[in-house]
Amino acid sequence: MATLKDVDVGSTVRIKKIHGAGPIKKRIMDMGLTKGQAIVVRKVAPLGDPIEITVRNYELSLRKEDAGMVEVE
Repeated sequence: MATLKDVDVGSTVRIKKIHGAGPIKKRIMDMGLTKGQAIVVRKVAPLGDPIEITVRNYELSLRKEDAGMVEVE
């Protein structure tokens, strides 16, 4: 299972599933990360956290912990 935190910079992936439950999952989905959505990984901070992505034509920074909940293909 590949997650968003494992994707290389410059890669484009699609969301397969969002793991987690309750308010954490809802917060991730409220940011526009939904099943089938394409994501481009723009950059990763020098210490690996956060990860900057482009989704739905806007830029978003995600903590590595949250990115690990997003399964991609």
